[in-house]
Amino acid sequence: MLYLYALNGKEINTDGIMTQQQALQLFEERKVRTVWDTDTEKWYFSIVDVVAVLTGTDRPRKYWSDLKKKLQQEGSQLSEKIGQLKMKADDGKNRITDVADTEQLFRIIQSIPSPKAEPFKQWMAQVASQRIDQMQDPELGINQAIVDYRRLGYSEAWINQRIKSIEVRKALTDEWQRAGVKEGVQYASLTDIITRQWSGFTTKEYKQYKGLRKENLRDNMTNLEIALNMLAEATATEISQQENPKGFMESADVAKRGGKAARGARASIEKELGRSVVSPINAKSLAPLKDTKELPEAEKEI
Repeated sequence: MLYLYALNGKEINTDGIMTQQQALQLFEERKVRTVWDTDTEKWYFSIVDVVAVLTGTDRPRKYWSDLKKKLQQEGSQLSEKIGQLKMKADDGKNRITDVADTEQLFRIIQSIPSPKAEPFKQWMAQVASQRIDQMQDPELGINQAIVDYRRLGYSEAWINQRIKSIEVRKALTDEWQRAGVKEGVQYASLTDIITRQWSGFTTKEYKQYKGLRKENLRDNMTNLEIALNMLAEATATEISQQENPKGFMESADVAKRGGKAARGARASIEKELGRSVVSPINAKSLAPLKDTKELPEAEKEI
């Protein structure tokens, strides 16, 4: 969960309802951290990232600090309206940083002399337009995900599996929402139950096994791992739709049964292969495999 703060440190929204999604955008190969807030339907941009892009300075925080003072001295109230969000820093940790929505950022850019100002404004408008288009037509978002996975070097077979897994996951979370399960901790707990049942690991343990920290676990699964995870989640969805559970506890029982069904399938597959399908392979290993037919054998059976 990400929290939006005013500059005085007071939380604007911490009720767990706001849905925010972090995204890393690229402008001329330079990284700009962004967050999409579905409540306000706005993009929030990391100001120091934008300053770094426009000025080329290696001290963007100092530049932004000086600019804020300058704006205040000129009587601008813009800096008082700037918010803060937790965003992933270079060290992988979420840290509070100043952010601005599109309108606020346009005003900030006007105060930064840069030949990149106009191209950057056009880029911002394109980012906003793409998001609106994706909201109207979710297929566009899926198409963008496919492009991104290809750019990272994943095979077409893996990409097809991954995209299908997103659809399966969405159906399951829709069921959880219908059952009255709360987003956040309860969703994470149910996911842990499913994952542990079929893989023998909680999500955290699974990520550690693959040598991951903040990375997405599903983006680091092999084809077989994705398939088994989909089977577990799809089975849990079918059971939930059939039995209509209410609340977290009943949904937890359904999650356990869905994961158990996939565990049975895993046992049959491993009997045929003579090895574990739960693998320490991660994205660094997956991408170079391209479209090879077989993945390296796991180091040991769990």
